[in-house]
Amino acid sequence: MTMILSGRASEPGARRLGDLIRRHRIRAGLTQQGLADLSTISVRAIRDLEQDRVRRPRADTIRLIADGLRLGPRSRRDLETAAGVGRFTGSPGTRLETSELSPPATLQTVWGRDAEVREICDELAEGGVRLLQLVGLSGVGKTRVALEVAAQLHREPQLPVLWHSSAGAAADYLATGDQAVTARLRSWVGRLYGQDASGSATGDLLEELLGGGPALLVIDGAPAASPSWKEFSRLLRNCPGLRLLITSEQPWGVPGERVFLVQPLELPCEPEPERYPALQIFLEHARHSRPGLGRRPEERAQAAEICRRLDGLPRALQSAASWLALHDLATLRDLVRTDSIPFLNHLADQDDPARYSRVLTERLRRLPAAQRELLNALCARPAGMFALEDVGRLTDQTPAESGRQVRDLLFAGMVRPVQRPSGPGFQVLSLIRLIHRSTALSG
Repeated sequence: MTMILSGRASEPGARRLGDLIRRHRIRAGLTQQGLADLSTISVRAIRDLEQDRVRRPRADTIRLIADGLRLGPRSRRDLETAAGVGRFTGSPGTRLETSELSPPATLQTVWGRDAEVREICDELAEGGVRLLQLVGLSGVGKTRVALEVAAQLHREPQLPVLWHSSAGAAADYLATGDQAVTARLRSWVGRLYGQDASGSATGDLLEELLGGGPALLVIDGAPAASPSWKEFSRLLRNCPGLRLLITSEQPWGVPGERVFLVQPLELPCEPEPERYPALQIFLEHARHSRPGLGRRPEERAQAAEICRRLDGLPRALQSAASWLALHDLATLRDLVRTDSIPFLNHLADQDDPARYSRVLTERLRRLPAAQRELLNALCARPAGMFALEDVGRLTDQTPAESGRQVRDLLFAGMVRPVQRPSGPGFQVLSLIRLIHRSTALSG
C-alpha cells in the first residue's frame, strides 16, 4: 500500500470551501442557478456548500463544480484541498493523497484465475456489490486472487486501495505503506471484533480519508467469526463509494454479503496436461530445483499425477515442488502415491515447515458436528465420490437440506464439483480424505 504523507499543514489563512466556491462563482459572473446549470449540481446543494453546511462533500461533486467554474489546475487543487477531497488528517501537519493508495506488490504469478478475477472486478467496479467475500480452503489462492483484483481495479477504474492483512501473508506479497495508517486500519478491524476500544475514532478517520468517493478496502485473512455489523454498516453508510473485498475461511452471513467460492484449480488430464494451470504452477516451482523440468512427455505425466493427488491446491503444489531438492520427479511421484501429507511441509519455510499440513488438519477439526458426521460417511465412499441424492440417503434429509449440507462443505473447501460418466457430482478432496483418515486413527 503506497501512501504519500507530506508535512504540509493547513495554512492559517486557508479559505473555507464555501468562501472559495462563492468567490470563484462571482468572479465568473455566475449566479447559483447559473453554476447549477453548468455543473449539473442542484441549486440547493450549491447553496449548502457555500454556507458550509456539508461536512464531507463527495469528490464527484467538487469535480463537477470545478468543471462548471472552468477552474485551472491550481485553483482546482485549492478547491479540493478546502473540501478535504483526497486528504487524510491522520495527525497535525500531515496530508494523505488517496490517488496514491495502491495494493501490495505480488511476488508470484497468478495462474488459471482469469475468469474469477474478471467476474469479481466487474461486480466491484460497477458498485452493485459492496461487500464481496472470497471463501475457500486455506492454500487455494484467495489472497492471490484478491491481489490481482485489487491491482486491476487500481489501474482501471483507478480505485484507491487500502489493504489490511489479518493473517500475515508476507510470503505472498510485499506489504508497504505508512505505519500510522496501517495501525489505524488494524485498530478499526480490531474494533469490528471487540478487540480495540479506540476503533470508533479510527472509523471516523477512515471515513474522513475515504469520504463519498469510490475506494476498495481489502481485509485479507479475516477471522471466520462474524464481525460487529454495527461498525461495518456505519462505514458502508458513511462512505457510499466504498467497496469491501474480504478473504476468509467461511462466509460471515451478514446483510448484503456476496460470497464467491475460490475452488481448487482444474486438474490436469490427458491429452495436453501442460495447458492446465495446476501443472504450470507445479513446474514453475519445480524448476527452482530442477531447471528445464517438464520438457519431456513422461515428466509432464509424472508431474500431472502429483497435481491430481494434491487436488490442484496451489500451496500444496508449491510445497511438494520444494522436495525436488532431495528427490527426482519419479521418486517424488511414487512417494506422493503412498502418502501425500508429509509433502505438504514446505522445505523452504525454515521457521515453520509443517504449517500448511497443520492448518488443513485444524480446519477439518473445526468443522461443525453435522458437517463432520457427513464427511465421515462421504470419505468411506469409493474415491470420495458422491451425488446430491447420495447425501439424502445417507442423512435421511430432504433435497433442500442435503443441498445446504453440500454447499457448506463446498464453502469449507472439503469437496469439489466433478463431472462423472453418470452426470454431475462431487468428490471429497484427496488431501482431506488422507487427513481425515490420519485424524480418525489418532483419535
